[in-house]
Amino acid sequence: MKILKNYTITILLSIIIGALCGLIGSFFSKSVGFVTDLRIQNNWLLYLLPIGGLLSVGIYKLCRVKSIGTTNVFDCVRTEQNLPPLLAVAIFLGTCISHLFGASSGREGAALQIGGGVANTFSRLFKLCDETRHQLIMCGMAALFSAVFGTPLAACIFVLEVIWTKLCFKAAVPVLFSSISAYIIAQLLGVHPERFNMGNLPQFSLTLVWKIAVIIAAGILAALVFCKGLDLGKELAKKIFNNEFLRIAIGGLAIIALTLLVGNRDYNGGGIDIIEQAFGGVVKYEAFALKIIFTIICVACGYKGGEIIPTLFIGATLGGSLALALGLPIPVGAAIGMAVLFVCATKCPIATILLCCEMFGFGCITIIAPAVLLSFLIARYKGLYKNAPYML
Repeated sequence: MKILKNYTITILLSIIIGALCGLIGSFFSKSVGFVTDLRIQNNWLLYLLPIGGLLSVGIYKLCRVKSIGTTNVFDCVRTEQNLPPLLAVAIFLGTCISHLFGASSGREGAALQIGGGVANTFSRLFKLCDETRHQLIMCGMAALFSAVFGTPLAACIFVLEVIWTKLCFKAAVPVLFSSISAYIIAQLLGVHPERFNMGNLPQFSLTLVWKIAVIIAAGILAALVFCKGLDLGKELAKKIFNNEFLRIAIGGLAIIALTLLVGNRDYNGGGIDIIEQAFGGVVKYEAFALKIIFTIICVACGYKGGEIIPTLFIGATLGGSLALALGLPIPVGAAIGMAVLFVCATKCPIATILLCCEMFGFGCITIIAPAVLLSFLIARYKGLYKNAPYML
């Protein structure tokens, strides 16, 4: 009876965490949307990117948050490691700064950190035991991801899959409740879930199989370049510019120069609008490569936000452009590309399938599931999260 009582309490706490993270996630999503619109309406803000970077580093130092990333939040569940109490504040403000001034970054990686930080602070405040704290941190991560992206099932499975400890079996129900409650709160507060229309799926044929195989192979290679490029970029940036303020300022200047060289603002910010264009049948062959370059520079130099949306951008534009060249419907190629890039980067095949089903509709599973599983089995290199366990 005591075990059942404790588990019931954990579930109730997970719902509270979900509701709290739903509120915070809604505010975070609307804040990022607001600063993004502000940047689009005022192109001159890009030229303040180096100053924004300096401000971001200053905020992290004031909050006493140093060298904390999404991987550290995952590790907090596996170990006794604690999270800085102001982590959520620092990454919230840092991500808004990145989007306001045009750094190439996402928001879902930040959401995982905010959710983990909020749940960790909640657990410490009420002096909960370590096991409950670990479960609630998972709940917080899933809840913020769910609130911001609008994919409660994928958010739940992603957190369980990427952490993958014995505790995950016990935490599965609380994490699901937290994810769903956050999603409901976010929808009530007007946060729009990310949804894309694949259109009609092509009929099965051997020709279709080899065309999809080309997109899978290209996606696996692109994900390898992206993940390894991020590692190498971080290493070189720290070696060349040891000072954090100088590093992020130089990175901002590089992004300004690249933007002017490219001649458009497609690669500043997260790029959801470009993903939507791909599903509308409009793609550029060079888009995926440029997004890789922009994102590597921003992440390596210290701009905050995360890599998940850029990963989906790369997948959508690569898959869409290959579909155009191969004679496939562009939205279908974009969807396959997004799925391949996401699974190769995160090493979470079940979460990837669910993410696609929630974004594209469950009818996509006949094409997406085989592509995801094949990509996961072939791409044996490490992805974005270095301590994420391999499921197979």
